[in-house]
Amino acid sequence: MALKETFPVVTDMKVIPVAGNDSMLLSLSGAHGPFFTRNIVVLTDSSGNTGLGEVHGGEAITKALEESVHFVMGRQISEYRSILKTLTERHNERSKNSEGLQNLSLANLKDVVHSETAIESALLDLWGKFLGMPVCDLLGDGRQRDEVVILGYLFYQGDRRKTDLPYIDESDSDNPWFRIRRNEAMDADGIVAQAQALKEYYGFKDFKLKGGVLEGSSEMEAVEALASKFPDARINIDPNGAWKLDEAVELCKNSSLTYAEDPCGTEMGYSGRETMSEFKMRTGIPTATNMIATDWRQFYHAVGQKAVDIVLADPHFWTMSGSVRIAQVLNDWGLTWGSHSNNHFDISLAIFAHCAAAAPGDITAMDTHWIWQDGQHLTHNPHQIKEGKIRVTDAPGLGIDIDMDALYKAHEVYTKLPFGARNDAVSMQYLIPDWKFDSKKPCMVR
Repeated sequence: MALKETFPVVTDMKVIPVAGNDSMLLSLSGAHGPFFTRNIVVLTDSSGNTGLGEVHGGEAITKALEESVHFVMGRQISEYRSILKTLTERHNERSKNSEGLQNLSLANLKDVVHSETAIESALLDLWGKFLGMPVCDLLGDGRQRDEVVILGYLFYQGDRRKTDLPYIDESDSDNPWFRIRRNEAMDADGIVAQAQALKEYYGFKDFKLKGGVLEGSSEMEAVEALASKFPDARINIDPNGAWKLDEAVELCKNSSLTYAEDPCGTEMGYSGRETMSEFKMRTGIPTATNMIATDWRQFYHAVGQKAVDIVLADPHFWTMSGSVRIAQVLNDWGLTWGSHSNNHFDISLAIFAHCAAAAPGDITAMDTHWIWQDGQHLTHNPHQIKEGKIRVTDAPGLGIDIDMDALYKAHEVYTKLPFGARNDAVSMQYLIPDWKFDSKKPCMVR
């Protein structure tokens, strides 16, 4: 029998949209609703193994995954690269006229997110189990590190009590972080309190503040308060390009920032790549992005204009193999890899961990929303953040096992929602009536 004929084939592919509880987190795009949504892929192969994948929520992504089923069923798991190539080409064709995320329009998120990442993850999970190897050993040049440093992701948060929406309350929890993570936090003291609780529970040494919410001066006050409280911490801010170039320079120059993520964006006929290049020259502060270099062509122009030092290559935007491939290029060119995140369950946490473990070079601390979702597990054994790190074990595949009961309960929550795609304007309008998104105005400044 030929070796090729001995590999398992995919016998079942389930696409399951799910939802979980969220906090009223604020960003340039508005306020998170009481629920976040994701799409889960569960593959089964002829050997009886199960492979898992997760990607952003929304009906468009669900449909793209469902339309991919016949490209996956009956294929050998060893063909995952060929399958992924076909699906990526289909994605690129669907999204070829999109304007991307340079102005943070959530309507374009479906075009930037590669739905096929969930399928890639599930296939790699199966392939790793077949070979008895962890996924990080199958990506790029293999495992580069056993521990991945994570940062504490801080958010301003609205007062959920001003809404009639079903946000949950955990203020009676024994967990120091869970106890405050659903509560209003609209000033520097609230942000520092979040950081203290995160450091106590997860051991974070580095922090990132989501900006684009208040006036820039108020947000930089919070940055300096964090720097004063945690003098050894690496601290950065992400206003999602809300600041004008001159304002960004004035706010950030001589600050305590380690780097600035998308401090400015499109302005007066200039692209975000051009304004960020000027920001770097005028401040000397390294820049990071998940907005102006979300694909290879954008990356080419961003690097050509010396606009970015750190590419936050979320594998859900780049695919897992693509995220590690750009990490290799960044390392060869003396630049830095990192990963942006979105609200997610523990399957995506494993995806992030394995990509970061395979990314070469001196990568930056990875950010994750998992801290806001922790406790809502879809697996029996989610990765743990301890001492500010995730340790990637030698367990085969992703190293996690699906909890089907939890998965279908999360699906049941999803079926009761009025819509699946993210829309931060709905909750925001409880705080500011008739609020509308404006890419150049922080969400609370109207």
